[in-house]
Amino acid sequence: MSEDCLFCRISAGEIPATVVHETGTVLAFRDIAPQAPVHVVVIPRAHHADVITLAEADPGLASEVLAAAGAVAKAEGLTGTGFRVVFNTGAHAGQTVFHVHAHVLGGGPLGALASR
Repeated sequence: MSEDCLFCRISAGEIPATVVHETGTVLAFRDIAPQAPVHVVVIPRAHHADVITLAEADPGLASEVLAAAGAVAKAEGLTGTGFRVVFNTGAHAGQTVFHVHAHVLGGGPLGALASR
């Protein structure tokens, strides 16, 4: 755990979150500033800065994060109409918390992926 990492502190129960899915290695909770009707953040409990670091260090855990994202999409009723799973990696991509996390977005039309 990184003591100054927001998501590590949420995983440790130090900061409250609305948890929608959890295992011993992965936690999923509602985003506090949702960008879609359904917006859930999925994190590994272990600290990894971004998706590349996670994939290189622990491919099995990376797979668990994706499986949890799929479970969240199913539980939220998104599989019939569609959803997005997004990993922002680096500041230019909009990553603001440097603990790898996937955003599960859905519940309505999402529009374009990026603006020019």
